[in-house]
Formats: sequence, C-alpha cells, structure tokens
Amino acid sequence: MPGTPFSVVVEEGPDYLSMPKGMATYQAPLLPEPEELEDCAAGLDLLRRLHDVLAEHRVGQPADILDLGPLDTLDRQLVDQTLGEGEVSVIQQGVEDTRAQETRLAGVWRLHVPASDSGAGRELIEVAEIPSFVRDTAFLGTTETIGPVGDLPDGVMNAPALIAEIEAKVAEWRPGTPAHIINLTLLPMTEQDHAYLDERLGRGRATILSRGYGSCRIVAGGIRQVWWVQHFNSDDRLILSTLEVTDVPIAALAAQEDIDDSRDRLAEILEALG
Repeated sequence: MPGTPFSVVVEEGPDYLSMPKGMATYQAPLLPEPEELEDCAAGLDLLRRLHDVLAEHRVGQPADILDLGPLDTLDRQLVDQTLGEGEVSVIQQGVEDTRAQETRLAGVWRLHVPASDSGAGRELIEVAEIPSFVRDTAFLGTTETIGPVGDLPDGVMNAPALIAEIEAKVAEWRPGTPAHIINLTLLPMTEQDHAYLDERLGRGRATILSRGYGSCRIVAGGIRQVWWVQHFNSDDRLILSTLEVTDVPIAALAAQEDIDDSRDRLAEILEALG
C-alpha cells in the first residue's frame, strides 16, 4: 500500500532530528582516592569485566549481562560512582515493572528487576543497544490489527487513512524490515484526528524517555511494532511527532560507535583508578 506524502521507508535510520542525548556533553566521574579503593576489589573486577564486554560486544548480538548482586555496599558504591546516570531511561509496565537507566556510558544500562512470585529482585548491568526486555515485552498483549473503523466522530478527516496504512505496514513487517515512518507534524490533522488516532492505536508496555538539550519520548503503541515518537525542544515544546512501524525506533538505540566510545572512556577511568 503506498504511503501518505509524509510517510517514508528508512533503510539506514531516519534522517531527522537525532536523539537529544547526542547533544549532551560527557562528564567524567569524580573518582575515589586510591586509599579508598583498598576494600573495593570486587567492584574494580566488575568494572574490568565490563570493559572486556564492551571490547567484544557488537550491536545486534544478544545483550551481555553482569550481576551486581554479589557486590557489597562499598563495591556497589564504586560502581555507582563510576558509571553514574545518563540521559535515557526505560520503563516496562506490566508483570514486573522492570526499569532501566542508561549510565554515563552509552549502551551500558542499569536494570532494576523488582521481586516477584518467580524470584527475588535483581540489580544488573546490561550492555546492549537497548535493554533486551524492550523487544521482549513492549508488545505483550497487543494485536496486529486495529479493527473496523465504524462511525467516525465529527471532525475526523485523515486518521482513518493513516490507520489503514499502519495496519498494512504492520502486516508486512518482518524482522529486518526498514522502519516505516509517518510524520504527524507535517500532516493536516485536526484535533479530532489526533484524539481518534490516539484512542485507536492505544499504548503498549514500554516507555523510553531521553532528557538533555530538549527531550524525546518514545512509547510503544497498542498495535504490534507501532511506536509513538515525540521530540521536544528545551522549552518543552513539541517540535516533531511521528509514528513508526519497526521493532524499536532507531532514535532509542545505541550505535556501535557509542559502544566503542564507552569502551574507550571506561579504559580511561580504569587507568585513573590504577
């Protein structure tokens, strides 16, 4: 099915405003004094293992996971101080309400998996372009079709055509299919169109938030492989709103060069730690 004049197929990622985290400036951590490291051998060992993981990791391969559970308080403090907190957070709403926070090293994520009937809570480090639970759970319980349109509310004009386009692209989607992007900012949409589209597409389980120079909000839709992507400027004004049919929008993913840069930065930190 042909797209609207404002929808595109992206072979190598969308050619529009990049994720705000790219505009943020990396800040090296404040490191402890050498004498403070004497009781942090396990924490240092974990950071060295993390560097080895970053050196070997390639985007597209399964995530690499390190467990923080065995670390005592001092070792955990060293890891916390070294990795810090980055610009991107991920929330999975559902069975476990798993949360992930990117560290100051892009592609290195801190995961909190709360306790549940299936086991105790866990604190993990995951190296990946996006935490693996995003792909695993973002669309649990969603459908591939939106269903019959029925009677349209007054003022709805272009939303039904967009829904038909989205359903067709979802039906065509397979792993590796280029992203199909509909730029809602440029389309002639009424308020009723936006409200109707929001109601019919709904929401899935995953929300990805980036803050920095402006912000980006990425929310899984209630239809499989459909994502809402919104970019805001530093005044919190919406400047770009799109719908994307893809596994995960490229704006949320760490690139291989991000992983490599994180490897080099961690090497510098480890050298400073001695």
